[in-house]
Amino acid sequence: MRLFLCLPLALWLLFAAQASHGHALDPGYLDLRQLAANTWQVLWRKPDVNGQPMDIDAVLPSQCTQSRGPDPQSDGSAWIATWVTECSGGIAGQIIAIEGLERQRNDVLLRIQPLSASPATFRFTPGNPALTVPERPTTWSVLGSYFQLGFEHILEGWDHLLFVFALFILVRDPWRLVGAVTAFTVAHSITLALATLGVLHVPGPPVEAVIALSIVFLALEILKHKDGTLRLSEQYPWIVCFCFGLLHGLGFAGALAEIGVPSDDLFAALLAFNVGVEAGQLLFIGALSAVILTWRFVLPTVSKAITPIVIPMTGYAIGCVSMYWLVERVSGF
Repeated sequence: MRLFLCLPLALWLLFAAQASHGHALDPGYLDLRQLAANTWQVLWRKPDVNGQPMDIDAVLPSQCTQSRGPDPQSDGSAWIATWVTECSGGIAGQIIAIEGLERQRNDVLLRIQPLSASPATFRFTPGNPALTVPERPTTWSVLGSYFQLGFEHILEGWDHLLFVFALFILVRDPWRLVGAVTAFTVAHSITLALATLGVLHVPGPPVEAVIALSIVFLALEILKHKDGTLRLSEQYPWIVCFCFGLLHGLGFAGALAEIGVPSDDLFAALLAFNVGVEAGQLLFIGALSAVILTWRFVLPTVSKAITPIVIPMTGYAIGCVSMYWLVERVSGF
């Protein structure tokens, strides 16, 4: 029954593969660094949309001499503009907005680094494209922002989500599944931290290709499954998930590198991001489990009849999606 219910999701991912590149997370980033009492250095990073900057713009408080920056320049992955502005009276208590964000699906992070206080991170969303800069920002804003980023990244990161999806299909025993997900989380937390701290550096394209390959491996394991016989990936799934989790952690690190991590709140940001990723994984697994229980109650006799057909269809659907991503990423080396 689990396989029957997962098939529609696998086919949906197959049709969506061409529109997705694995990572949907690509927020904008606005950094304000105080240089003097009323002087601020601004870095404004717009996401790239088909070779053009996203149609959004950062608008600083009206008392700033240059509330909008120059035309951004591409750095290959985003569009960057930097400038210096004079804001009489400071920016505390003033409104900063992201014009046009309400028409987008992306978020924008705001990083404020004053001279006499700890840096703080805030978050603009399409529903809240403007905010008032608080007088005394705290580390709690970092926790909230990066938790939400991690949560959304796992739910919008198609490749990571498909890996968990394939694992859910392959591992039938609930305790083995729990152990596998835990091992996956521990592993990606390790490499995410090492990469963010600069201890480990691996180019992005090969990492993305191997992540796709990890999903191909699970698809093959699904196709080779035989009742009454446990393959290595089914008997000791935590070993497989730990190894592949190390690679997926490098993928998460790539997402964080694009938006930046506050140096003064590094631990809080990493912790919140990892907790957010774990929460997203558990929500996804919980949702699938809830659907399974509901289906078993409604149609208890359908599963046995369709399982022989559904197993290969599901495995092939997952394999086609992951192979598409693999070829796409290898061709981009």
